[in-house]
Amino acid sequence: QVQLVESGGGSVQAGGSLRLSCEVSGINYRSYCMGWFRQAAGKERGVVGIIYTAGGSTFYPDDSVKGRLTISQDNTKTTLYLQMNSLKPEDSAMYYCAHVREAPCTLSRGIADYWGQGTQVTVSS
Repeated sequence: QVQLVESGGGSVQAGGSLRLSCEVSGINYRSYCMGWFRQAAGKERGVVGIIYTAGGSTFYPDDSVKGRLTISQDNTKTTLYLQMNSLKPEDSAMYYCAHVREAPCTLSRGIADYWGQGTQVTVSS
């Protein structure tokens, strides 16, 4: 059974940092790409960052996170990270990781083969 389990969320003051993790299990092949999404209350879910598993190249469609949020993966390619620095109240949301099995990477369109259950991030001013 495929599972993506996020952790690391919590409450932090503006300017603080958090590191989210997403552990992938139940898959015996490497993903093509993985990513982090977020959904704030009353808003649509949007992609925060994407990483191409093989080469490690990253892409941040959301300009508001560039320079503050960094997506990465561990050497085994089974754990995805999101380092979040200089957090702002508008970063408050449920954060989800997502997995795409094979090309093309469809995360920019909000399409994934597997999703995690999410971890809540709350940033207070």
